[in-house]
Amino acid sequence: MWTGILFGLGIVAFIDEVVFHQLLHWHHFYDKSTTDIGLVSDGLFHAFSFMATIGASFLLADLHRRHAFWLKRWIGGILLGAGVFQLYDGIVQHKWMALHQIRYDVDILPYDLVWNILAALMILIGVILIYRTKS
Repeated sequence: MWTGILFGLGIVAFIDEVVFHQLLHWHHFYDKSTTDIGLVSDGLFHAFSFMATIGASFLLADLHRRHAFWLKRWIGGILLGAGVFQLYDGIVQHKWMALHQIRYDVDILPYDLVWNILAALMILIGVILIYRTKS
């Protein structure tokens, strides 16, 4: 389960970085300073997502070595990790810490709702999958 959680965290952070930071240019990880600082913060965030994914890969290889891999449980972990990270990002980093918003100069409410509802759905489905594989 932990390898899935770490992998989900890394993957959703990677998707956030590539899609919203680099392709759409909607925000940087840290938008309270200059663009240069924003780009550095994006690089650190990208390194974090990469390390989480690589760490999860090592844990996954160990599960396979011990013949302890369970696909449904792993997918549940991925969804749980991705959802928890996205909800943390949407509530703590976007609202409480105000590091950045999803997008600027628009009505942000629909973006926040979609962001956080998707996170909650991933958490719910992940928990259900993990619970159903509980032995």
